[in-house]
Amino acid sequence: MIKVQFVRNAVDRRIISFAVEGHAKYAKPGKDIVCAGVSAVSVGTVNSIEALTGVELPHSMKNGWLSSDIPAQADPETDAKVQLLLESMAVMLQTIADSYGKFVVVQEQLL
Repeated sequence: MIKVQFVRNAVDRRIISFAVEGHAKYAKPGKDIVCAGVSAVSVGTVNSIEALTGVELPHSMKNGWLSSDIPAQADPETDAKVQLLLESMAVMLQTIADSYGKFVVVQEQLL
């Protein structure tokens, strides 16, 4: 199962970190559409943040694992763009979980 964890600031609900870990095991490796979808959304979001905002996210990625702590940006406009892309990722991953709940779970934690 793939577990997605978003950590939010309890005051403003800003996403301050996320982690995606595990394998869906929906199908054999190379044919697992659930794993491919989650990977495309999560890695694509990190790449989009870097390409579209110029913000390089500190992240760790290895087989079945992607995590990042999201730095607050001094420029409110840039911070809003980063947060919008992260919120989009959260919506897309929740949509996958809604369809393939036996293979993906999305959780949120407030700090």
